[in-house]
Amino acid sequence: MSILTAAWQALGEDPSALALVRDQSALVPLESTLAVGPLVHDAIAAASLSAGLLVARRAGSAAPLVELDPARITTAVTSEKHFRLAGEPADVWAELSGFWPTSDGWVRTHANYPHHRDRLLEALGLSSSTTADELLRHLHARTAQEIEDVVAERGGIAVAVRSKSEWREHPHAAIVAERPLISLTKMGEAPPAERGSTEMDAPARRVRVLDLSRVIAGPVATRTLALWGADVLRVDSPRHPEIPWQHLDSGTGKRSAIIDLDTDFKLFDRLLKTADVVVTGYRPGSLDRYGLSPDALAERRPGIVVARLSAWGSEGPFAERRGFDSIVQAATGISWAESPDSERPGALPAQALDHSAGYLLAAGITTALRHTIDEGGSWLVETSLARIAQELLGSVQPPHEPFDAWEPTVVTRGEVTTAASAPHYDGGPTEWMTPAVPWGSSEPQWLPLPPRK
Repeated sequence: MSILTAAWQALGEDPSALALVRDQSALVPLESTLAVGPLVHDAIAAASLSAGLLVARRAGSAAPLVELDPARITTAVTSEKHFRLAGEPADVWAELSGFWPTSDGWVRTHANYPHHRDRLLEALGLSSSTTADELLRHLHARTAQEIEDVVAERGGIAVAVRSKSEWREHPHAAIVAERPLISLTKMGEAPPAERGSTEMDAPARRVRVLDLSRVIAGPVATRTLALWGADVLRVDSPRHPEIPWQHLDSGTGKRSAIIDLDTDFKLFDRLLKTADVVVTGYRPGSLDRYGLSPDALAERRPGIVVARLSAWGSEGPFAERRGFDSIVQAATGISWAESPDSERPGALPAQALDHSAGYLLAAGITTALRHTIDEGGSWLVETSLARIAQELLGSVQPPHEPFDAWEPTVVTRGEVTTAASAPHYDGGPTEWMTPAVPWGSSEPQWLPLPPRK
């Protein structure tokens, strides 16, 4: 079963609609042991097909065909390699992020954010001035499992690099495997939404999206909704600034505001009262104290679509742990599957778990928006990087000829060069209406709604 078929079934969609997609998955030029090209193609195809069905519903037209450009897909999911700010590339990885040999194997750490770096060093009993060489010597004297446990206990991010068989035996793997690739659940009743008609290039017109996500996966989902015409307002805490290049890379088409939920929740609540979609990318339960659990949101704002993305899922021993694409790759066996020489772990040619999760989340959201029009209700969409990793590990890499030469597809706006959009259906938009804005530079308010059609 393809990733597209699995996702479409999980969303409860009509399988006959899959005939609208031309399968170009084997042409995506990503060299990998695993079927990473088909994964990212099918995730983007699912988002494009779902958006096409939504716009057909709202525009009163036939559902459009979906055909994706393999070069656009590859550029989009390797966007960090093509990003430029005033002609300069991004400095993607921090000094203390990466693979490290231990006394019995390997660990992978993530310390790109200053607070994660601090927690890693504190957990290991090291000073804030620790260098990469000093960390290397320290970790080499300890076991991988010991490092994973002590760092996780202090809220840092480090995992033992496991083989596929070791991951299969892990208790968290069994729980993740029981979950669908993406889930769509009705949380409560609400009258059908009156969203009005729209044009073929704007399936999410008049849809307001609160984006409470960071890094890649969640922002990719909301960036896709912005491509489809939604008003997307990203909201961050002032205590955790985003990495500037990363925000610009994933922020196209959106606005960015700062709200401290501890001191100014009333402002956020005013935004929530007229929001149609809330996207969260934090650990499950971490926003519950603000009354932002999915059930609480559905009660407060009947008819809402809540999309929740996490590294590990909402259940199991890893559910409350922090994680990123690189960390999930290391923990689940992907890093050893991608080893260049069987001596040291490797990585996928793209942060494919993050990007695929973002596009699958966008597919679930647009499907849920169609349900709010047809039957009403409040809806919950969920997926996790760990679940996508397991799907990838179980997929078969199709045979292919050597990839043809290709050119990255990028767009430059002012000083910022980013990947062009990858999702597409016939008659759909080819680029975002607005460029990315600096982190925290927007007013915390909605744009005026466009007139009803």
